[in-house]
Amino acid sequence: MNRIGFIATSVLVLLVLLSSTLFVVDQRQFGVVYALGQIKQVITEPGLNFKLPPPFQNVSYIDKRLLTLSSLDTEPMLTAEKQRVVIDWYVRWRISDPQAYIRNVGLDENAGAMQLNRVVRNAFQENINKRTVRDLISVRREALMADVQREVLAVVKGAKPWGVDVVDVRITRVDYVEAITESVYRRMEAERKRVANELRSTGTAEGEKIRADADRQREVIVANAYRDAQKIKGEGDAQAAATYSEAFGRDPQFAQFYRSLEAYKQSFNKKSDVMVLDPSSDFFRAMQSSGSGGAARK
Repeated sequence: MNRIGFIATSVLVLLVLLSSTLFVVDQRQFGVVYALGQIKQVITEPGLNFKLPPPFQNVSYIDKRLLTLSSLDTEPMLTAEKQRVVIDWYVRWRISDPQAYIRNVGLDENAGAMQLNRVVRNAFQENINKRTVRDLISVRREALMADVQREVLAVVKGAKPWGVDVVDVRITRVDYVEAITESVYRRMEAERKRVANELRSTGTAEGEKIRADADRQREVIVANAYRDAQKIKGEGDAQAAATYSEAFGRDPQFAQFYRSLEAYKQSFNKKSDVMVLDPSSDFFRAMQSSGSGGAARK
């Protein structure tokens, strides 16, 4: 029983020792093997590797991918015409020599990012001091970014190389400081309001002009229509009068009778109408003649 336990314990210890000597390097990383605090080996290819068990040898990993560093502060910079501007930028960089990086920069990516941020900001400040705001927002921005990248590379590949490559430097935003920005926005707003008011005034004037022209045309059209209507009505009345005159000329008694009926129609328009007339008046002559004629016929 003791022998079995001893064998099991020995196998377990061997497995632990074996596992401590094996390590896997990912394709996205560098594997750095340390021996008593000194860099013993840098493994750049992915795969399974061997080392001595701790504390004789240890392994750490550094990212070999393309990294992005964005601006960390918004402190304004002065242009050539002494304008205070705020810029946002980013840098694309990678670790190319892990040994030089660990010796001169640090043990992880954050150490390199902090130092690279300081170098890039200083390069931007130096180059922006030589350029105007117009240069920063025009096609000359490309020249500015190229100059900054060149200066940063001169620093990281100088007397003590950092073991990094700076692939690209880009500006994402150029803006005035907040106080100037607010002033610019207020001026822009006032200018837009002025233009809007001018357009409204012009539109109102044009509207009044169109309405006045429309009213004038309406008056002309109504006047012409009334003139034509009166002309047609006059012609109709003349033709009717001629027709009546011709008809009445043929039979004067019928004409008198017709006029009397029209007079009765106008006088007795309502049932409540009351008229006080002299019976001997000529107004009822037609009715009296009709009545007497009826009596004679009877």
